Amino acid sequence: MDTFQSPSDAHCDLAKFAALLSNLRVLNQQTLNRSASFSGTGLHSGNRVNMTILPAPANSGLCFRRVDLDGKPEVEARVENVSITNRSTTLAKGNVKIHTVEHVLAALAGLGVDNAVIELDANEPPIADGSARDFTQVIKAAGLKELPEKKEFITLTEPIELRDGDTLMTVFPDEHFKITCTSTDKKNRFTQFYSTEVAPKTWEKELSHARTFVFFEELEYLFKNGLIKGGSLESAIVIRDDAVLTTEPLRYPEEFVRHKMLDIIGDLALLGKPLKAHVVAVRPSHAANCELAKKILEQLSRPLRAAQAFAPPPAKAAPEPAATAPAMDINEVMKFLPHRYPFLLVDRVLTMDEKKIVALKNVSINEPYFQGHFPGHPIMPGVLQLEAMAQVGGLLMMKQMTGAKQIAYFMAADDVKWRKPVLPGDTLVIEVDMMKSRGKICKAKGVCKVAGETVSEAEVTFMLRDA
Repeated sequence: MDTFQSPSDAHCDLAKFAALLSNLRVLNQQTLNRSASFSGTGLHSGNRVNMTILPAPANSGLCFRRVDLDGKPEVEARVENVSITNRSTTLAKGNVKIHTVEHVLAALAGLGVDNAVIELDANEPPIADGSARDFTQVIKAAGLKELPEKKEFITLTEPIELRDGDTLMTVFPDEHFKITCTSTDKKNRFTQFYSTEVAPKTWEKELSHARTFVFFEELEYLFKNGLIKGGSLESAIVIRDDAVLTTEPLRYPEEFVRHKMLDIIGDLALLGKPLKAHVVAVRPSHAANCELAKKILEQLSRPLRAAQAFAPPPAKAAPEPAATAPAMDINEVMKFLPHRYPFLLVDRVLTMDEKKIVALKNVSINEPYFQGHFPGHPIMPGVLQLEAMAQVGGLLMMKQMTGAKQIAYFMAADDVKWRKPVLPGDTLVIEVDMMKSRGKICKAKGVCKVAGETVSEAEVTFMLRDA
């Protein structure tokens, strides 16, 4: 029997199909179809500048060209050419410098442009309105051209963390490019949070319009140091106390944090290839963004370590031979530990003697705490790793006790260190060495490992009490 489909149904199916196609990732490299130009004033230099973005061949990357200098010298948009990261990102090669490159790089990266030459007749791209909106529009007007060569992505083998004062940046392996960001000033004013996947549509709609901003008390310092000579309320938002000074209403409720994300995209474009990862940033800065890019490239330069991540774990990372039965399976563990779902953090005991126990916890994506810790980038809470050490240490003592059933009460934790994030799919190996015991009070050294690497450690004290 044939199925009747109305014209409206067919139109709906076509719309869905078109939407599906628009969401597909471009797998080939891209450049501009023709040149795109924009003129204006440099934010920090105050110089009048004409900028033209030209198509470039595959595998050439993004590059700046100073047409105002003899020989038209070029500076590749690579993190190794970063020279200054104070209030903006400056590239330098020899005596040739280009200041404030992040906004135009963000526009190119956000739209998926892999190869282009950015010609300038001054030392800084135009600031425009302080966002990347105008650059995005002229690039789109020029059109994009797909090249026959495949697009190469940067992917991670393990998370990377960067701390610098109040700044914390972490990047996790992911199938796409995502940014989750929290921004605030030193006085915790205008604290904002935003998270999105970065793709051409989300870039243009959710991030490209976000303008740069400055706090009023910073202006004197910037002027004294010869910066923001081309700045005005047409090119930046000024925040004075609780007032927002701008020539137009805020473009987004979270415009400040979205601009921070725009800067992250521009600075990470200096990797030279598009990134597939989830960047989680708290109080980011240009210095931290560029340092994170260096750490990402450093990880890629360790091919041996990357190969090991895909190889079977070495013998020392496999605490139990396949043919050896566990010292205690889960059923026996539950005879001694009173904890139950979702707080039982021991799946089985691998080895145990009078002074040491080695146990295992399989970290599954089904763990209930992953729903809120954190959405989009799940990490096992460090306090639960600490609790796992206490449970394993208590299990060692309870196994040796006879008579009344005991419960281990967690009393203290000292010298606690969390070294690496624990992710869904990891196997957490918990090693506990008994340091001393007096009566029913015990102190032990606990270490949690994943694939042989320490992820957390602490000295835990607990007391055994009758159940």
